[in-house]
Amino acid sequence: MYPEKLHILLAEDDTDDRLLFEDAFNDVKIKYTLIIFDNGSDLVAYLHDSDILPHIIFLNLNIPGKTGLECLQEIRNNSRLKDISVAIYSTCSNNTSVEETFIAGANIYIKKTGNFTALKKIISDVVHINWQYVTDGLNRENFMISY
Repeated sequence: MYPEKLHILLAEDDTDDRLLFEDAFNDVKIKYTLIIFDNGSDLVAYLHDSDILPHIIFLNLNIPGKTGLECLQEIRNNSRLKDISVAIYSTCSNNTSVEETFIAGANIYIKKTGNFTALKKIISDVVHINWQYVTDGLNRENFMISY
């Protein structure tokens, strides 16, 4: 599955959401490194320049620079990056956004929550997913998580 320590990226422009996410990660009992970006352009630049690729990217759709959807498309169109697990993490849960990210190759779509306990559960669930199974059996019924 995963190595002893997960390398996780978060692309989120809202300061409060970044802090909530970081606090929730600190409460989840896993070993990890978390790198946070406040825009899509910096995220993509990091991915292209870094020798160490993340295990999971939590990607907000509505971020400045390159949007989350543009980042996702760039990741999936790059042979070096295309197998990274991408969890869309967004307040937007309209059918169009969910469908676009599903088609673009996101592994899972998570509706943001302001509830700390729910966010910890989401993070725990996502980091313990068997991503091989999710990728092989991806369908719209198991694509979106909302607590």
